[in-house]
Amino acid sequence: MKKELFNELLQSVNEAAAIERGAAQPSRTFTVKTANDVVRVRTHLGLPQTKFAKLLGISEDTLQNWEQGRRKPAGPAKVLLRIAAKHPKIVLETAA
Repeated sequence: MKKELFNELLQSVNEAAAIERGAAQPSRTFTVKTANDVVRVRTHLGLPQTKFAKLLGISEDTLQNWEQGRRKPAGPAKVLLRIAAKHPKIVLETAA
């Protein structure tokens, strides 16, 4: 490894360590959205994918597509998800 490249790499490691200790601020930050609304609603209700899909009257594949961002709920499903988010007890009562 060339000395110049090594020194550049070493400087990066030292900067990372300083940021980790709180002695320096990062030059940029990134925000990663960890869960979409469908995942949030399902986890708030405490339901596994199988039961949540059954409750909504959809296939597990459809739910997985929504949760992984490949598809988005539309029409009545979108409304039902909003109701589930605002009134989880009512939605859970229908599952019983």
